[in-house]
Amino acid sequence: MWPVVAALVLVPVTLLVFLVTPSDDHRPVVATPQSPLEGPDSWIDRARAVTALFHEVYTPCWEGAYGAIGDAYLFRAARDSSLLQFHLVDHDLRQMCEGTWVDDRAWVCLAELEWWAATGKRDLGLVMDAIRRYNEARRQGRLSSHEGFWSWYNWPPGSGVNERIFTNSNMNQMATVACKLYDATGDRRFLKDALLTWNGEGKVPGIEKRWYRGDGKWEGRLGRAAFGKELPWDGAGYCAVASALFRSTSDEKYRRIAIATARRVMDPASGWVDPEDFYQLRMDGNGAFVNFLLDAYALAPDQLPDLLRKVETMLTHVWTNNHGRAGLTLHRESDHGIRNGWNPFGGEDGYKVNEVGTVHAQGEAARAFGTFVYYFNQR
Repeated sequence: MWPVVAALVLVPVTLLVFLVTPSDDHRPVVATPQSPLEGPDSWIDRARAVTALFHEVYTPCWEGAYGAIGDAYLFRAARDSSLLQFHLVDHDLRQMCEGTWVDDRAWVCLAELEWWAATGKRDLGLVMDAIRRYNEARRQGRLSSHEGFWSWYNWPPGSGVNERIFTNSNMNQMATVACKLYDATGDRRFLKDALLTWNGEGKVPGIEKRWYRGDGKWEGRLGRAAFGKELPWDGAGYCAVASALFRSTSDEKYRRIAIATARRVMDPASGWVDPEDFYQLRMDGNGAFVNFLLDAYALAPDQLPDLLRKVETMLTHVWTNNHGRAGLTLHRESDHGIRNGWNPFGGEDGYKVNEVGTVHAQGEAARAFGTFVYYFNQR
């Protein structure tokens, strides 16, 4: 199959095909009560305002990939051809930088695969480039059992770089990429990698045995990581991996884990989110956080009936600067710059949490708003 695909990639695909062909991305949705605060059009307008600044500050690397993912979802909702023009013509995703850490490469792969799906699964060049990036990371030995469990490492083995930041090492979003590449190509080596990462091999435990404690609870070691924890977002990142594995295998175990994780993380009793506005209290990466939660929601919205409303409340909190009570700027109204951290009084740990409207902060915001708008408009 793939020699034929490789040949097809050489055939130009015109923008006209993308613009007139709707996405065949059919994700399960469920009706929920209309929000008393916002209608769909206003949320689309807000998402467009956020991404307009993102386009101004855009850089063609992993931070740009955050917003590119959100724009793919926004494109599905708004069918705005300018978004397609920006990411597939003016700034070709395939020309993005490689990134140093493996999770940076994963964001670029995911952006490519989201746009491939959003435009009708016709631009095979996006898939081929994601395969290239994936294969290179694997060739470098980043799928490894150095510490007794399978994980994607920031740096290639033997690189001599003494920088061990657990959180980024153990995002394992390349496992999500592997599932999406399996779905796109049918090549079982990708699925084998993803299952190996999740289930381990022999005496080497994988993701589930190493960190999952049941009922949506994840535990990692303390160490050099955001908020001193090995796992980002209290395990919410594994909503994405488990959701991708369910779509690839139809094994109900993965769906149960994704749903339980999203339910627990968004329960204020877990201590991870604010009890009134549901923003996560401690880390950066809010766009990824929202995206991962909605990955779980898409699997079974009837089992997470309040999740969409909680995300809407979170984004309303950001847009209104915590209803006018924030002690620092969350939403800069002059240009719709969004702060990287969403705690209205600061104090988060992470990457440049205090920045407003930079490519990292705005890319995360574009990802959050764009992903939310897609699901909000599908109610």
